[in-house]
Amino acid sequence: MSNGNHLAHPSETGTALVVGASGITGGALIEQLVTDGWSVIGLSRSAVSSPGVTGIAADLLSPDSLRTALAEAKPTHVFFTAWSRRATEAENIEVNAGMVRDLLAALDHAPVQHVALVTGLKHYLGPFEAYAAGEMPDTPFHEEEPRLDTPNFYYAQEDELFAAAERQDFTWSVHRSHTVIGYAVGNAMNMGLTIAAQAAITKELGRPFIFPGSEAQWNGLTDMTDAGILAEQMIWAATDPAGANEPFNIVNGDVFRWRWMWPRLAAHLGIDPALVEGFDTEPRPLEQQMAGLEGVWATIVERNGLVEPDLGRIASWWHTDADLGREMEVVTDMGKSRVAGFLGFRRTEQAFADLFARYRAARMIP
Repeated sequence: MSNGNHLAHPSETGTALVVGASGITGGALIEQLVTDGWSVIGLSRSAVSSPGVTGIAADLLSPDSLRTALAEAKPTHVFFTAWSRRATEAENIEVNAGMVRDLLAALDHAPVQHVALVTGLKHYLGPFEAYAAGEMPDTPFHEEEPRLDTPNFYYAQEDELFAAAERQDFTWSVHRSHTVIGYAVGNAMNMGLTIAAQAAITKELGRPFIFPGSEAQWNGLTDMTDAGILAEQMIWAATDPAGANEPFNIVNGDVFRWRWMWPRLAAHLGIDPALVEGFDTEPRPLEQQMAGLEGVWATIVERNGLVEPDLGRIASWWHTDADLGREMEVVTDMGKSRVAGFLGFRRTEQAFADLFARYRAARMIP
């Protein structure tokens, strides 16, 4: 590629465009970028401005909307964190690759130096509809593994990114996260808030706090990604030459077993240890455990003075079920970015504890 050597020095900042500003990763990026002194533009479906952030409203599914919204924008760095779930992988490819293509095309006038794209471990596991259905690489997953021989919207997004980088002369990075936890409301994939809602409802009803997933997840090793460390790696890759034109895995850096983590999360959420239950013969998905309990949540909200009565904007049962129901070990190697100079680390239990405390302070959970 002819990508220019015009990355900023790591200590320098520029104008950052965060695509998906209202999501878990977008929110963490905005917080870090503002703290670091960047000029920040946040793009989402409805413009959300905050101190240090200029909000822009645009429909990522509409090339015309993007062209209009970004006509005057002059970002030096783009952080793409959005995606839209569809019923089939063919639709996922069409929609999600199209968003990357159209967003970057709408910035062909801008002085873009680097574009960072968030994907995930389905790069190695396969898409939802063919999840772990074929031959997968051994764990821990390494970035140099070849693509699976199956259609995958992450691959399609990468290809659009590479083509735009060649055409528009910027550097790129791809960030393959595991399950991301962080602060956001109404997000479609939010395990931290989902587990907190499960705990509140089971506590209200005096029911056991039941691990919903598989035996493989309960007993096997796994890892996770805090949104803060994902943001740190994306900013590092966007501003350090060692991060240019490379894909990087990104997880917290520790590993754990859910049989160890589950009772610890229960303690952070005020659950009686006697009511904590692990895996027992088969998964017990949250979509089944929590079915029809919206009224219980409404009662909890009213009694505790919480701010979000819509359980659908709090809990994403399906996503937590998908993560914790996997029948294989999922562990991620972080050696590539460590050698390149990114040394960020989080302890996952503390990341959960900090997240629960933040949601309590915002009166989202009791």
